[in-house]
Amino acid sequence: MASDTELFAAAEAVRARAYAPYSHFSVGAAILADDGRIYAGCNIENAAYPIGNCAEASAIAAMIAGGGKRIRRLYVTGPGTAPVTPCGGCRQRIREFADLDVVVISHGIEGAPLTQTLNQLLPHSFGPEFLSK
Repeated sequence: MASDTELFAAAEAVRARAYAPYSHFSVGAAILADDGRIYAGCNIENAAYPIGNCAEASAIAAMIAGGGKRIRRLYVTGPGTAPVTPCGGCRQRIREFADLDVVVISHGIEGAPLTQTLNQLLPHSFGPEFLSK
């Protein structure tokens, strides 16, 4: 299994390639997937703000495109001292592909990382199991 050090390195490597000309807030995300591989993504902004991509959404897309199906661990990095946590929309995206006990590490790289489960980030969440097949 990949270590948190490897996940951090992958998130930081992709964060360096983020496209954030408007907010200047580059974010990287690295997923350890069920296939044992690490998938990374960065934020990609757009002049029409609502159509940009968050790093977590980009990493999930890379995971699905690469053949992974489930998130086993997620590391998010960004600037500053405060933990860079997934936005509300990304918390729901993560919920689609992760169990509630999956660990999400949020790290403003100049501060200490925050380690929480998905259930702590998105309590009382709505997931795929609530929908009939």
